[in-house]
Amino acid sequence: MIVSPPRLNLRRAASYQGSQSHDKIPLSATSSCFDFNHLLFSPPPSPGLPALVPRPRKSPTLKPRPSRVVRLVTYAAGLLIFLYLARSIVRKSVDVPMIEWALTAGEEYEMVGQYDLPEFPTPIAITDRRGRSKWTISIPPTYDFPLTVKEYSEICAKCQEVAAHVRELDSRSYPSQKAQFDYYYEDPYFLDVKEAEKRGLLPGIENKSWQVTAKAQDGHVVGENKDGLVQQGSCKTSLTFVLESPDAGIGPTLMMLWMAYGLAQKEKRAFFIDDSRWAYGEYTDIFQAPPAQGCSPPPRHEMLPCPHHARHLVVSVATARDTFGNSFTSEYEHHRKSDVDRERPMYDLARVGHEALFHLNDNDHTYVQGRIQELKAKVRVPAGNNDGTIIGVHVRHGDLHPYDYQYSSAYLPNNLYADKLREILEDYHNTSNPDGGEDVVAKQRSLTVLASDDPDVYESEEFAGSLRAQELIKLASVAAIKQVNPDKHVMHKFVDETFGWEGGFFASMFWNLGRSTLNTANAADMPATALGPPAETIRLRNLIGRAYMMDLAVLGQGSDVVICTVSAMGCRLMAVIMGWEKAIESEKWVNIDGNYHWTGISL
Repeated sequence: MIVSPPRLNLRRAASYQGSQSHDKIPLSATSSCFDFNHLLFSPPPSPGLPALVPRPRKSPTLKPRPSRVVRLVTYAAGLLIFLYLARSIVRKSVDVPMIEWALTAGEEYEMVGQYDLPEFPTPIAITDRRGRSKWTISIPPTYDFPLTVKEYSEICAKCQEVAAHVRELDSRSYPSQKAQFDYYYEDPYFLDVKEAEKRGLLPGIENKSWQVTAKAQDGHVVGENKDGLVQQGSCKTSLTFVLESPDAGIGPTLMMLWMAYGLAQKEKRAFFIDDSRWAYGEYTDIFQAPPAQGCSPPPRHEMLPCPHHARHLVVSVATARDTFGNSFTSEYEHHRKSDVDRERPMYDLARVGHEALFHLNDNDHTYVQGRIQELKAKVRVPAGNNDGTIIGVHVRHGDLHPYDYQYSSAYLPNNLYADKLREILEDYHNTSNPDGGEDVVAKQRSLTVLASDDPDVYESEEFAGSLRAQELIKLASVAAIKQVNPDKHVMHKFVDETFGWEGGFFASMFWNLGRSTLNTANAADMPATALGPPAETIRLRNLIGRAYMMDLAVLGQGSDVVICTVSAMGCRLMAVIMGWEKAIESEKWVNIDGNYHWTGISL
């Protein structure tokens, strides 16, 4: 019998096989009783079973890990840097000027609503970091000059909108509405082109590539010295009149031209004329060149249609309401007078323009002076003190109708002209006086000189025995054309091409001059081409313009009395040609179209 020593109880450990119970694992791996059998003989793990309760989903509001946020920010920053560098390279290659500028140190301005200068003419607004706003007009130096009638009209309309918007942006008080409508009101928020260029807002023409293009597209300014022999500095202020007009009539354009010249002289501006797209051809084909100004026209992109206090102003029929509108009328009318003296200041402007510009070309001027001397010789009474009277009559038909309501849809009858003519002769030569033998002779020597846009008027019974104002250029009627060319199928003597002028001056007939009769489309509606109208069309239009001007010159300068209708611009032009003292004060200018006084531009 072996007895185990006390405190030492050796017992065989139970095997893992078939046992579902496990002894406690010793806390220390260094124990002599610890082995790895429990690892070698441990049962395989049981297959995974679906949980009785589903695991909760991850909330979508949980923030991503910081590493993912950093990656996204890095990618976005890299993309933005790449786009910025690419844009900078593109802008540098096309040489787009900087649009930020500073009035003084620390005052940077920027465009309102965009970053680049527009590629078309338009007013632009700018504002600084302090909220102060200005506006100017951007015309690219490479843009064609002159601008089209539509572009000038749009710029003038936008000028008012932009100016009003800039005033609203500025929190400071601005002048009253009445002051803004004053003709010589100067908008404190407007920057002229030259000033904007000095401050870096507009690019100017310093760029060499722009200089070459700008010189090739600078229009045709009449009288400009381009030979380089005489160096002239650019004018400090100027007014350029653009002769282009959507209206076929030459009368309204001529009246506006004269008044624009008078206005330029009053405002001490140099005056220039541009005839690049005039429907009647070149200005010097009809008139002599305007007086030299002693300075050169400014760069074309500095000529602005608005506002009126711009340093270099451009005026055309398209901008007539901005230059000769209500504010102009309020400035130059005598408001306290109700008769014709009310219009005297505007008449004086037109008279100044007439004296400087109404000089026909050499050939036509020589003919007109000879014609006037011929007419005066016919009415001269030998060995008498009372010569006959030359009564000029101007009859306008075509697409113009009189103011008189009774005849507003037709024309004044010829007998109204004839009745007024007889009345004037009776007033000037009192043949009822028994001792008025000299008046009888003078009345017999008196002449009626007629000018009309309707060839049939010359053949009317009321004007039988009258003389044409000029016979150098005649407008032939369709009947006269048939007499010249009775039958196209029969050989006859060749005559120069003639054009039948039926019923008077019509705009549609004018625009289709020189075009085939097979094509009846209105030439005014056809798209403009770089070459302009054909040479034959320009020649025919020029003949009409010359005939009209010679008619006005003979009647206005050679007549003792003129009878006409004030609704026709030619009638008002003759009043300017005659002079205020003769036409208005001495009443030698007689209007038979209602009880109306002389007026200038009709808008």
